[in-house]
Amino acid sequence: MFKYVALVLALTTTSAFALPLGIKRPIEKLNLKSEFAEYDFEGIVKLSNCSGALIQFEGQSEDKKAVVMTNGHCADLPGGRFLGPGEVLVNKAVARTVGIFDTKKALHKVKATKFIFATMTDTDVALYELELTYRQIKDKFDVEPLLLAPSHPRTNTEMMIVSGYWERGWDCSIDGFVAQVKEDVYVWTDSIRYDAACDTTHGTSGAPIIERNTRTVIGINNTGNDSGERCTMNNPCEVSANGTITVRSGISYGQQTYQIYSCLNKDFELDMKKAGCSLPKPQ
Repeated sequence: MFKYVALVLALTTTSAFALPLGIKRPIEKLNLKSEFAEYDFEGIVKLSNCSGALIQFEGQSEDKKAVVMTNGHCADLPGGRFLGPGEVLVNKAVARTVGIFDTKKALHKVKATKFIFATMTDTDVALYELELTYRQIKDKFDVEPLLLAPSHPRTNTEMMIVSGYWERGWDCSIDGFVAQVKEDVYVWTDSIRYDAACDTTHGTSGAPIIERNTRTVIGINNTGNDSGERCTMNNPCEVSANGTITVRSGISYGQQTYQIYSCLNKDFELDMKKAGCSLPKPQ
């Protein structure tokens, strides 16, 4: 984790989305680690630049290689670049170390070896395959994964956003869904809008949206409007079905993840040619 001094200096540099190089509010008002003890951190992931979660698909075997989910914009690509609009990575080799919290809030390092999938188009998600299976992670670290929900979340669902990067959480609820959220050149569809209680900050990108009092992930946190600008980097806007643009300063958003199931085969492997697969396809 960057020291606070480094974060203050970073405010003068270019930042994007909810990355830790910029923060939405002055540091003295954040009190970022005050709620660590109030949340279940088992399976929550800390990355060098973002948050994430160890997730398992419903019905998936414990002997399958484990999966970590974060944002597509958190992918650690060469040169620090972002995925471009329309760009999709499928089954690409990668070498990255992730930290996974256990039941006692100790952090364990595990290597990720492959991008199963990553995109910033329609949704903002990256799936890493780890070197260990779910069973090996359980035996070695006493960590169980969170379950990825296979269905669309509902308005007014009470939820938690738990950030491995900041080691704290937020409680709020789903305020509604947005036809499109546009941020600079990126557009996400059927986005999840939070109520004002989820004033998430930079570094919470990729954190799971967890239905309250469960271990079920119903979406993924990805952005928020920092300063009221219209459709710019760090200032996403809402675009309705009829094209009306709305700016909600200070409001944060997440993206859908249930559609991943539409592209899984019977062995829980990604099959982009499967009938009904609704994720964006590689070009």
